[in-house]
Amino acid sequence: MNNIERLPIDSDLLHTFVTIARYGNLTAAAGRLHRTQSAISVQLRKLESGLATSLFARTPRGMTLTPAGEKLLPRAQAILTGIREAAELFDEPLTGSIRVGLPDDFDETLLEQILGAFSRAHPGVHVEARSGCTSTYPEKIDSGLLDLAVCSSPDNRLGKALGTEATVWAAKTGAVCREDDVAPLAILDRNCWWRNLPTDALDAAGRGYTIAFRSSSFASLQAAIRAGFAIGVLPEYCLGSGLTALSKNDGFPELPSARRSIAVSKDAPADLASAMAMAISEAWSNRVC
Repeated sequence: MNNIERLPIDSDLLHTFVTIARYGNLTAAAGRLHRTQSAISVQLRKLESGLATSLFARTPRGMTLTPAGEKLLPRAQAILTGIREAAELFDEPLTGSIRVGLPDDFDETLLEQILGAFSRAHPGVHVEARSGCTSTYPEKIDSGLLDLAVCSSPDNRLGKALGTEATVWAAKTGAVCREDDVAPLAILDRNCWWRNLPTDALDAAGRGYTIAFRSSSFASLQAAIRAGFAIGVLPEYCLGSGLTALSKNDGFPELPSARRSIAVSKDAPADLASAMAMAISEAWSNRVC
């Protein structure tokens, strides 16, 4: 028997590995997989034993990928995608139309992964997608103006959870912001929970600030922060190249996390909504953070 035949690698083990990598701790991964923490710990040990390497490093903040884990992750994601695509080969092709609402903090790579993957898998489905402020999506779901939407807020309880994500104080990488400095703020100027979040938090903490930049666009907000013109609040996912998170050590208070979820209208075509929800979940799981 050769080495490949002896390796206990199957899709279930890889799915567990990818889920732990996504959430960064065993408790959250266990909840997502609807298993006990001890059960997924056993699966992880089995995978690591079969590969004769350590895939995660345990830290006070959770689980981080080792170099071996970083090497395996894209391969594991590709294998799982291939298995799902193989299973769909003999499905009846989907037809019809679906209206989808996506957050405008999803960048072009994530949008391309969601919409591209869905279109390739279901070429007979017409998709009407919009990108915008998620605060309007629950009402549009209830009224039937959208079939499916990704919703996000600290008090969001709609639909199936994608995960809980931290909101962070973002600044240009290398920027110096002392605790007694008046903070120049970039504000998301629209009617949603993001608008008052930074000012309410600083008011409660007793820290001074000025409004330096207003925009209704996440992309413009990121640009102003990346330029070093202002400090702002972003989803942790939006911390890309050139941006860093500030903390209590910099004089900034903690912020509430947001629950991202997929909400589906009661009148949505069930098969199309299920396929779109899967495309969104997979793209979100495979995103580069």
